[in-house]
Parts: sequence; C-alpha cells; structure tokens
Amino acid sequence: MRHKLDPLVRSKSIVVVGASQRNGSLGNQVLKNLKQAGYAGKVYALNPKYEEVEGIPCFSDFDALPETIEHAIFTIGDAGIEATLDAAIRHGIKAATMASTLMLKKDSEPCLKDRIIAKIHAHDILVCGANCMGMYNFTDKVWTGPFETRAHNASGNVSLISQSGSGMSGILDTEARINFNFAVSTGQELNVTLEDYLDFVLEQDTTKVVGLFMETSRKPMALRAAFEKANLREIPIVVVKSGRTEFAAEMASSHTGAMAGSDDTYKALFDRYGVVRVEDCDELANTLILMAQPHPVGPGGLVSLHDSGGMRQLAIDLADKTGVPYAELSDNCKTDLKAILDPGLPAVNPLDNWGSGEGDFPKKAAEHLALMLAEPTAAIGAVMQARDANSSIYPEYIDYIRHAHARTGKPVCFVSGHQGTGSEPLAAAVTHEGFAVIDGYSNFLKALKHVFDYRDFSVQRRGVMPIVDEDATIKWRTRLKTGVALGEHEACAMMCDFDIPAVFSILVSTESDAVTAAQTIGFPVVIKTAEDDINHKSDQAGVFINVQDENNVREVYNELKTRLGAKVLVAPMVSAYGTEMILGMLKDPDFGPIVAIGIGGVHTEILKDIVFAMPPFSAIEAKQLVRRLKMAPLLDGQRGKEPADIEAFAIAASNFSAMVQSLGDQLEEIDLNPVKVMAKGCIALDALVIPTHTIAKN
Repeated sequence: MRHKLDPLVRSKSIVVVGASQRNGSLGNQVLKNLKQAGYAGKVYALNPKYEEVEGIPCFSDFDALPETIEHAIFTIGDAGIEATLDAAIRHGIKAATMASTLMLKKDSEPCLKDRIIAKIHAHDILVCGANCMGMYNFTDKVWTGPFETRAHNASGNVSLISQSGSGMSGILDTEARINFNFAVSTGQELNVTLEDYLDFVLEQDTTKVVGLFMETSRKPMALRAAFEKANLREIPIVVVKSGRTEFAAEMASSHTGAMAGSDDTYKALFDRYGVVRVEDCDELANTLILMAQPHPVGPGGLVSLHDSGGMRQLAIDLADKTGVPYAELSDNCKTDLKAILDPGLPAVNPLDNWGSGEGDFPKKAAEHLALMLAEPTAAIGAVMQARDANSSIYPEYIDYIRHAHARTGKPVCFVSGHQGTGSEPLAAAVTHEGFAVIDGYSNFLKALKHVFDYRDFSVQRRGVMPIVDEDATIKWRTRLKTGVALGEHEACAMMCDFDIPAVFSILVSTESDAVTAAQTIGFPVVIKTAEDDINHKSDQAGVFINVQDENNVREVYNELKTRLGAKVLVAPMVSAYGTEMILGMLKDPDFGPIVAIGIGGVHTEILKDIVFAMPPFSAIEAKQLVRRLKMAPLLDGQRGKEPADIEAFAIAASNFSAMVQSLGDQLEEIDLNPVKVMAKGCIALDALVIPTHTIAKN
C-alpha cells in the first residue's frame, strides 16, 4: 500500500549531493550506509571533484545525471544549499534529506530557512530535516543517515521517531537488543513532521510498538488522528516528552486556567489514547524491549525467581514503589513448591529458591519458575538474579526461562540486579529469541508497569458517552457567539440545560427585590455579588451564606451594594454536608478544549489537586479520573461522615465533558467551583463561563 511519504522513505533512486572520498565525512558515510543497508535502488554521487566515490559513479551536477532521481541527500554546507536545491528542483526530485542547519552568518530577509521552506512547499518536495541525522527504513533498506551506525542484522518490529538527533542515535546505535523496522531523526521538520512519520509506521504490518522522542507537536490534530489509528491497530506508543513549560497562568480568568500548564494538555492527550509516557531514553528503550516481545502479557501479576533473600526484598520494595503487582500463589502451587524446595525456604512469590545450590539445582530451579508461572494469576515471569564473575549471563538461567515458557506459553524475562548485560551478545540473542533481558530491577519494573498499564488500557471499559441535547446546543451556541460574558445566573442555567446540576438563583438589583427573592426561595439563603467584572467573588468578600431573615437580607444587600455594586444573586442555602470539587474547562491553543476535575473550594489553587482529560468521556472514565486525585479518599467518608455520591458527580462530569466537546469552539474557560458532592447527589454552587473572544458588558 502506497503512502504519501513513499518518495522519501521508499525512494527508488538516490543521489548524494556533496559525496566525498574522505573517510568520516558526511558525504562519504551516507554512501557507506546505503551499501550497508543493501539498498536496491539506483545510487549516484554528486561532486565535480570525483568520477566515483565508494565505487559509485560521481557526476559534476544535476544536469549531468543520466536519469531523473527521486531523492537527493544533501551533505553540503549551508552556503551552497539554496542554489543546489534550485538545481535539484529543476532536475525533478521529489524528496530530500538535509543534515545542515540552514543558518548563515550573514543572511537576508526572509532568512535561508524560510526561503528553503517556500521552495519545497511550492514544488511539493518531501524533506527529512533540516538539521537531522537522517532516516533508516530497515524493511525497505533505505538508510539516509550521514553518520556511522552499528550493524543491524534484521528488520524488526520497533519504530523510533525522534525530534532529537541524539534521542534517536543514542538508542538506534547502541541498543542491540532492539530490532528496528524504522527510525528517523526528524530535525527541523520543514514539511515532514513527527506526525507524518508516525502515520507511516502505523500503516506498516511489521510495526508492533512505536517509540517517540517529542519536543512539541507541529500538527496537533494529525497527532490525535495517529493516536486514534494506533488504538484501532492495537499498537502501543511509548513517548519521552520534553519541555514542561507553563501556560501564561497570570492571563487566566478561572481557577482551572491558573493551575494548568502546557504539559497538562499532553498528559491529558496521552491518557486519552493510552500513550505510555516515560521519563528518559533508558526507560524508553527498556519499555520498547518488553513491548516488542512476541509473547503477550495476559491478566495478572509478576512471578519472579531470586538467588538472594536480600535482593528479593529489594525487588519487593521496588515493585511496591513502582506499582507492579505480584501474583498470588494458590495453595496447590505452594504445596508443589514445598515438595522440591530446600528445607527452610518458604513457598512464596517472589521466590528465593537458593538453598544449598547443590545437586540438581538447575533442574529444580527451572521447575520452581514453571510452577509459579502456570498459576492463573501470573501474567509474566522473571529470573531476577546476578551474573557470573565475568559479567555474563549464566546459561542455566536461560534454560529456566525456556522451560517455564514452554510449559505455560507466557512471557519470561531475565533481569540482572546490576548494569552490564545490555551489550552482551547473549543478552541480545536471547532477547531476539523472545525473552527480554533487562539490566537493573528498577529499569525492569518501570518498564513492566508501562506494559501492565497499556494492557489494562486496552481492555478497560470506556462506558457509554452521553448524548448532548441538540436544542440546548443550538440555544447556547447562539448565545455564546455574541461574545458577551455570562454572569453566574446565566452560566448556571446553561449547566442545567446540559444536565449538569447547578444552583437556582434570582438576579436582583434593588433591596426590595432581594427581600422578595429571599422570601420566594425560602430562608436561609446565600447572597453574592453579581457584578460583571468580579469572577472570584470570595476573593472580594462578595459571598454571604446562611442569611437567615429579611433584616439580614437588607443588611447584606446594602453592604454589597456599597462595596461592589447593586447587582446581586439570591440563591438557596445548600446546607447538606459534602465534599467540594471543581469542574473546569480551558482551551489549549493547539489541542482545543480540556476538562479539569479536582478538589475545589477556596483553597483549590493552593492544593492543586487536579487532573486533566480530553473530552468527551463517560461516567466510568470520570470515576477513574476522580480516583487519581491525591485527596480522593475524602470522598469515601471521613470521621463518621457518609461517603460522597461519586456516581452522581461522575455523571455530571461526563455530561460536562460532552457539553464542552459540543460547544468547545465557542468557549474559552469554564469554572464550576465549588461543586458540592453530597451523600446523595451533587450541585454546582457557582459557575463562570467565558466565551471565546469575550467582550465586556456595557
């Protein structure tokens, strides 16, 4: 199946511009890489100094080439690249790779980079780079990288797309345990971006897992579409995301906006699509190794075999810290283990099976692991033991692994307690056989947690998405298009139209109307300022609760009128005990509306106990989001208090997410704070809705 990137990644012919006979030069190495790859297409060199380079015919310029070439690899400096690109365009190239930075000491406006971009867009030329380390298509044997790389024995099932050159080469060139099918350093992404490469690798039948090193997304909607495709094809994506820059929070009008950072958007995006986020390139490599293995990880936890009680205890501590569960062993399994364990060794998981270590110990050890791995509660097994005196893996350990897998069909790994096995030929060979070898307990457990998380994401119940009322959508879309900010009274009415419980209130601007409103509602009441320019009423001492009678109403009204203005809201007093939550929405400039769920009230910005999610989501997913809050146990009831109605809040949050998805293009920010979650039901006690392109009320 053809892909739009084919001229770049599956080039039928290549010319190396700036080819050189000088060993170590970019123009020499790229030719060697094409030879090493076994590239089957036509290859030409371009340099007026030579007639041939590395046995490849060399020509003076594009006009001298005997045929039209599809892909030009530029290994020349910035000073000559523009004129040479012009010649390449006249020649008819369809793709290019550029290693240079496109920066000149003395330049004009528009600068060199912008001039190059204009030219490639005008002529529909696909460019890898500039300022990149090239592309390696191992399936089709197209290597355009101008730097030396290690031997790659076979095309594999792991794709690596990196916006950092070193982020790619640091794994590609050193990690022999991974067999790649594709790797690319995207560079400046003049027109071909990370998202484009991701779409390509997701279309390949050989791709089992994708690793990303991301700095930013230049095509946010294309990124979301690619993540959707990955979900449909059940291909996990593992990402290192750098750059945790904060939004300009001082510009935000809502609590939600003040607490959100740009990284929160990416986290919400990754959570929505089950994208596994790791902290660094080591964690990325280890996770890719585990996810690339051929034996699937089913339900259950880890079983592990140890030759040291101390190291076993360390594994238990680290697993608890990482969140990796150990499998529970059945009584039958414990009985079978006791029958073959040396005296004094308890039949538990994780298992320290090193007793005397004598006699037929290797055979018994293999059986120990097989018995535990056969348990229905076991998803994966690991031999977590030391290496020999030469830092090599004991071959007996591999026998344990093979035996356990042959008995159960389940995945098994070897984990060293220390660094040192990653570059060992046996480690690479065993990993390629289907049994991952990982250095370090923490490295293994972090990677395994990611494997478990993706497994759980793949089988989780998403629940039913709420249906948005069409009449309500039309009504409020029309209102929001005016750009006039909604007061609390109107904002609460909007929430109610979308089945998000919000407090009823009456807007008044005279003392007598305030008294009448309070009498209509029934005492006690809440009275709060409704002046248009006051978003956070509590900060201005603009909220009075538990107003008990007519005289109290008059007193409160006149104080508010004097300090803040004549417009006030009168609302019923919600006196039932409850936990204060926050529901919010903000608009990311790239990815659009994002929903926030957190602990609310006047201290919400201090606590910052909040999670972000891409809308829409179901009530089931909303409950999962609530459980991620650090203070979620508050909702379960404390000191004799009844548990909060999380179900009601989850339904409200789900309806809120559907409303946000439906009206998101007309909304800038929303703040429902607090949303009181009671023993039965929930209700928003305050609401702030800011339309896009808000204009001030007269």
